[in-house]
Amino acid sequence: MDKLRGVLDFCIRHQTVLGYSTVSLLTAASEHIFSSVVFKCPCNSGNMLYGSIFLIVPAFILFLLGYMVNTRTWRLLTGSCSPEKHCSCSRWGACTHYCFVLVMVTARALVAPLTWIAVALLRASFYECAASGNSLIRNFMCKGKGQECHKLLVKIPCDETLSQNISSEVLSLKAQSQLIGWLLVSSIMTVALISTCVSHCYSPVSYLQLRFWKIYSKKEGELLEIKAKEHATKLAEINTNCFFEGTDPAPFQTPSNEDWRKISFLYAFNSQEQYYSMIHKYVNTNRGNSVRFREGDQNLPVLEFVDEASASESGF
Repeated sequence: MDKLRGVLDFCIRHQTVLGYSTVSLLTAASEHIFSSVVFKCPCNSGNMLYGSIFLIVPAFILFLLGYMVNTRTWRLLTGSCSPEKHCSCSRWGACTHYCFVLVMVTARALVAPLTWIAVALLRASFYECAASGNSLIRNFMCKGKGQECHKLLVKIPCDETLSQNISSEVLSLKAQSQLIGWLLVSSIMTVALISTCVSHCYSPVSYLQLRFWKIYSKKEGELLEIKAKEHATKLAEINTNCFFEGTDPAPFQTPSNEDWRKISFLYAFNSQEQYYSMIHKYVNTNRGNSVRFREGDQNLPVLEFVDEASASESGF
């Protein structure tokens, strides 16, 4: 039991890293299946198009999926174009807030597509096929070797011995691909490390309090799911019984549209009134009717888990 508790504590502390690692591993496995089973370079004039599609299109699809599965995307968009809002930013600050959140969502959505491209470049199959059909690379590798070299270059993905004859003086297509792949991996890791360090440097709370905050967010999400199921079940029972029995329903308190809207706002930190979530803020500001409820304008990357915790746990 103690070991299990230790594993759970480790997962809570490192849930972001574990999440990124899982996505990266699944993406790498998918790329391996595609390159081994599905991908077959035609070794003709269509090499450039065929190889580029396998390298770029799956990455673009993963990028779109990254947006779709991110909770903050839907918290940001849901209701933003309702008749009352008319799809416009009422204040400059609101537009800035939306843009900042979109940047953070985009950064997370790039994890899977960049992993796909990096792994594909290291395996070299897609790049080798696409590059062998590129006119610029053909002219570079076949400089001074005649037109016969141009014809043989497109056959390289289907015959590895040709690569040794053509690229004796320059890097082979496979070597070029792997070199670009390692440069991309090192660049991604460097940017990720710098971004993480900067976001933690600007954290408004200490390390231990941040850990406590993550635990609170997780537990609040779990309780919200439990309470929501209980409340929805009771309301469904009352309405169903009244329908079959032909009676009027007894008074039953349920959150209003405005209440749901208030706790669905994206979280913004305020150092004067510290709250751990929008529900925490809602219940401590007279059900969101206090002026303090609208205060808070700091969107800090280190606190983006606040918006995602309740929704990911509750399935909302």
